[in-house]
Amino acid sequence: MHAHLWILSLEALRIFLALLCLSTLAFYAWSIGLAREFFERPAVPRCRDGWTGVSVLKPIRGLDPHADASFASFCRQDYPQWEILFGALEESDPGLTAARQAEREHPEAPIRIVIGDGTPAANPKVRALTRLVREARYPLLLISDSDIRVDPHHLRRMVEPFDDPRVGVVTCLYRTDAETLWGRLDALSLSTEFIPGALAARRLEGMTFAMGSGILIRREVLEKIGGLEAVGSCLADDYLLGNLPARAGHRVELAREVVDHRLGTRSLTDLVHRQIRWNLGIRSSRPWSYAGLLFLQGTAAAALLPIVCAGAPAAWGLAAATIAVRLTSASILASRYLQDRSVTRLLWLVPLRDILSTLIWLVSFFSRSVIWRGQRFRIGPGGRLSEETA
Repeated sequence: MHAHLWILSLEALRIFLALLCLSTLAFYAWSIGLAREFFERPAVPRCRDGWTGVSVLKPIRGLDPHADASFASFCRQDYPQWEILFGALEESDPGLTAARQAEREHPEAPIRIVIGDGTPAANPKVRALTRLVREARYPLLLISDSDIRVDPHHLRRMVEPFDDPRVGVVTCLYRTDAETLWGRLDALSLSTEFIPGALAARRLEGMTFAMGSGILIRREVLEKIGGLEAVGSCLADDYLLGNLPARAGHRVELAREVVDHRLGTRSLTDLVHRQIRWNLGIRSSRPWSYAGLLFLQGTAAAALLPIVCAGAPAAWGLAAATIAVRLTSASILASRYLQDRSVTRLLWLVPLRDILSTLIWLVSFFSRSVIWRGQRFRIGPGGRLSEETA
């Protein structure tokens, strides 16, 4: 009896692993088509009589790697009406050094530095942003993370979709780089795993989310959803700044723009902490989608399938096909479309990164807290934050 149950269990495991390989293979083959459709679609000619003013809001918490270059890139915008507001909760924040350097070196740029919070909120980023929104002059608000770098035409490309009055929010994709090996391993998941998922979500349900790489929102739309206070207690604030306007009937558009993101990951501990926070953000805002990520764990399944199938040729063939399609998708999306040349050099690490992602995905089901910018937060129902005390 026990032997019979063992055989049945082993057969079920083989079928399960094979299904994971097939679902992952199909998804990443599909992702190549999604990337081609998005990046190669013809540009729509636009004729504008004027450009709406944009306030760029930069919340600061700590000093990011190469913050001086990132901040300077926003000071060179080829745009008629704009301003940059750097905001920190405290005068002693080390990130203000880079903001003040940008102010000194680019006197032609309309820069203001704001200290203090605007409203009580568990999310420290939102606390800084609410003050910046209050101080901003213009009707379009660009919320941009402090580790983002852009070219001089960034604002023009982000504003373009607002020719359509139904558009309430515009967001954009990003490519990621880092300095250390652990940082580059971390970056691989963003360029080769997160971006295909974002393009798939866009195709299946439309744009109902936004990304911290750039969230351009009409001020009246932000006010309609209750202002930033509506996301002040949430971990997934970026997601909600797209989701709440979409639920209120406004269109969210993905701009024809890819910005650069610089990761500060320096160790395995940094990588795990950041990835758990990212995973919990998805789990809290899209629990069913997060559970559905099971069907994208095919690389780990491909590593196990030949073992549980006793080296059967068919198992080796399916495993090899899964890895080959995964690597092809990563290479085409990151190198050709995102123009992320670092992925080409590190392509051989993608399977290892996928297996690490599977482990973190499993661990995240049992996690209830995150470390964010050196601060530990408890994650409650609905992804609500509360600061943990010792």
